[in-house]
Amino acid sequence: MQFRTIIKILGQLVALFSITMIPPALVSLIYKDGGGVPFVLAFIFSVVLGLAAYYPNRHEHGDLKAREGFLIVVLFWLVLGSFAAVPFLFLQEPNLSLADSFFEAFSGLTTTGATVLTGIEYLPKSVLFYRQQLQWLGGMGIIVLAVAVLPMLGVGGMQLYRAETPGPVKDSKMTPRIADTAKHLWYIYVSITIACTLAYWFAGMGWFDAICHAFSTIAIGGFSTYDASMGHFNSPLINFICVVFLLIAALNFSLHYAAVSHRSIKVYLRDPEFKVFLFIQLALVVICFAVLSSNEVYADGDETLDHALFQAVSIGTTAGFATDNFSAWPLFLPILLIFSSFIGGCAGSTGGGMKVVRVFLLYLQGIRELNRLVHPRAIYSIKLGRKALPDKVVEAVWGFFSAYALVFMIIMLAIMATGMDTISAFSATAACLNNLGPGLGEVAAHYGAIPDLAKWLLTIAMVFGRLEIFTLLVLFTPTFWRG
Repeated sequence: MQFRTIIKILGQLVALFSITMIPPALVSLIYKDGGGVPFVLAFIFSVVLGLAAYYPNRHEHGDLKAREGFLIVVLFWLVLGSFAAVPFLFLQEPNLSLADSFFEAFSGLTTTGATVLTGIEYLPKSVLFYRQQLQWLGGMGIIVLAVAVLPMLGVGGMQLYRAETPGPVKDSKMTPRIADTAKHLWYIYVSITIACTLAYWFAGMGWFDAICHAFSTIAIGGFSTYDASMGHFNSPLINFICVVFLLIAALNFSLHYAAVSHRSIKVYLRDPEFKVFLFIQLALVVICFAVLSSNEVYADGDETLDHALFQAVSIGTTAGFATDNFSAWPLFLPILLIFSSFIGGCAGSTGGGMKVVRVFLLYLQGIRELNRLVHPRAIYSIKLGRKALPDKVVEAVWGFFSAYALVFMIIMLAIMATGMDTISAFSATAACLNNLGPGLGEVAAHYGAIPDLAKWLLTIAMVFGRLEIFTLLVLFTPTFWRG
């Protein structure tokens, strides 16, 4: 294990991350909110420690293997989340505890969107911008950006990319060089963010709100600059724009790249995961609309459709934005939507959850087993589109599902042991492991009132979800540390 090389890389990445403290400080200057000093102090603190880790190991040039790649990604997310919490610790308003600071920072960076804050619209603009910026940076993954901009990571870049990129199939690259792949991902990511910002502004948001909400929309994060989230704007047009961009961000970014490079939308139509994803989202909207209409929750059909469409897509893609208190809906719907977050977005998207392709493969495997019961001697293959998948891919998906369920149960039981009720513990675990955000019961509005131990456990759940279980779980196996 190339520990000194790993420390050197971590030092560089922390120093690079320190730059992200500058924009909130500039926002503080522009709006004169008096909140810039903590970000300047956090910048100095981060860059000094980052350089202190890098400088003594600057001549290390060890070749990164897969093991080092996994370790760097896990360490960097843990270290990065810790440094992201520093400004919250320095802030006077809001005055957050250690547990609250780490919870908020990791929630932002992992695009979970759970918050311990209340009275959000009264916070300094610099703090609001920082929270949204954290989600935007975490959305595509800081590691992918680092692979693109740090040439020294070129040798082991693929190992980092495989460990970081969401989804079950990680060996395929859009371009021959991994750095080019990362750059193309970020070009697409930035372009969609700009388009979303302009759409929000055109629909009536101010520039500050438009930029901030575009950050969290494209990251499928869910943070807002208001306690009422998107409901603050009371605008069906803004809600519809949010839905459109959430759906775009929840698609595989490789599809976006292929569509741009081939200048054709047929790429989407040929993708089986895309079709399944749209079917799931449409089914959720129809069910929500039918139940809300039958219970006469809203005054008319247009209002019902607006809320049904928005909440179904927001929760189904693991964004967590809100136009209304969905936990007050007939109980069937909140539970259904929480379960839908386990599916989440497509592989290679900024969404959370297990990913659509994995759930689809589990479904196909289930159908195959039923067919085998009827025809034991027949040979059935699982096809994704027209491509037959090797059994090792299906086995890996089953392994992932088992690990996901195990981690979920352990964290949920541990949270119940802190004194939280069953519904609150279940929804909080699901919301954080799936990088969703809002829950039910005690965590329907915010997470500020739950025990500190529960916050630490949920922070761990966020990291598990962001790194898709295996990347973090592999570090706990004896095999990983041998040799």
